Amino acid sequence: MLRQQAFIEKNKMLKGGLHTHTTRSDGELTPEEAIKHFKANGYDFLAITDHRNYNFKDFAPEEGLTIIPGMEYDAGRLESNVRGFRCFHIVCIGPAKEDGNGYEQDELLNSAVAPSQVEFQPYLDEIHAKKNLTIYCHPQWSSTPARYFEKLEGNFAMEIWNSGCAIENDMDSDAAYWDELLGQGIKIFGVATDDGHRLYHHCKGWVMVNAENNINAILKALEEGAFYSSCGPEIYDFYVDEVKEKAYIECSGAAKIRLHCDGHPTLIKRSAEGNLTRAEFDLRDWTGTYDYARITVIDKDGKYAWTNPIFIK
Repeated sequence: MLRQQAFIEKNKMLKGGLHTHTTRSDGELTPEEAIKHFKANGYDFLAITDHRNYNFKDFAPEEGLTIIPGMEYDAGRLESNVRGFRCFHIVCIGPAKEDGNGYEQDELLNSAVAPSQVEFQPYLDEIHAKKNLTIYCHPQWSSTPARYFEKLEGNFAMEIWNSGCAIENDMDSDAAYWDELLGQGIKIFGVATDDGHRLYHHCKGWVMVNAENNINAILKALEEGAFYSSCGPEIYDFYVDEVKEKAYIECSGAAKIRLHCDGHPTLIKRSAEGNLTRAEFDLRDWTGTYDYARITVIDKDGKYAWTNPIFIK
C-alpha cells in the first residue's frame, strides 16, 4: 500500500499559515495583531513573511503560536514596464538562528532583477545555502505559466491556492500548472496560503501538517510532503492499493471529489447532497499508467482541499 505521507503517522495535524504580511512591509496588521488573529482562528503555527525583511521574532509570545522564520523574496524583469508584468516571488522559511539559519533578524534585502528563471536560480541557490526551504508563489498572478519556472531547482513546494490573488484577481485558486510540473517528473508539493495583506485575506487558505509542534519538526514534515492544504474541507486518509490499481480517499462531507494525473482526464465522484466522505477510483479506467495521483475535495459551499501527490512509479 502507498499511503500519502500526511497520513502515515498519527501526530496531531497542525494548522499553519506560510505566507503572511504585516506592517513590517505592506500588510495591514501589525505582527502582534496578525499573530493574535491567526491564533483566534485555530492556527498552531505561522510564518511572518514580509517582503525582503527576514523575521525570527515572536511578537506575541503569550499566544503560544509557533513562529516559523521567514520572508518573501522577489525578482522582476528589466523590461517589465515595456512588455507587461512578469516576476518571480519566493517564500523562504527556515530554522532558528541557532540551527544554522543564515539570515539575521530584520535583515533587509533588495529585489533582484532576473529576466528569466536561469538568471533567478542563483538567488534561489543562495537562499537554500542559508538553510531555507522555498515555495514558488502565485504563478498565475506572476504571469509565469509552467514554462517560465519549471527549470527552477530546489523549491519544495508551489502555491496552489493564494487567498489574496484568488480574492482580488480570481487567480491562483486551484493548482494552476501543478500537473504540468508533476507530469514532467518534478516532485513538488502544493501549499495553500493567504499571502495576506488585508484583514479579509487572512485565514482563507492553510496547510495541515503531520508533525510535532516545533520549528524543526514542522519544516521536516513540509519538506517531506507530510501535509495537505485546505480552504475548509478536512482530509483523513489517501492511499493507493498494493497492486497500484485503485486510489482511496476519506474526508469530511464533499459535493465533489476529483482525482488528477497529468496525461489522464480527471476522474470525479459527485454528491448533490454534499455528503461524500469516501471515494474509490479505479486507476485502470484510462489507458496508460499513472505516474502519480492527487485528490481535490470540494464541499457543498465550493471550498477546496488538496492532497499532495502519491508518486506511484
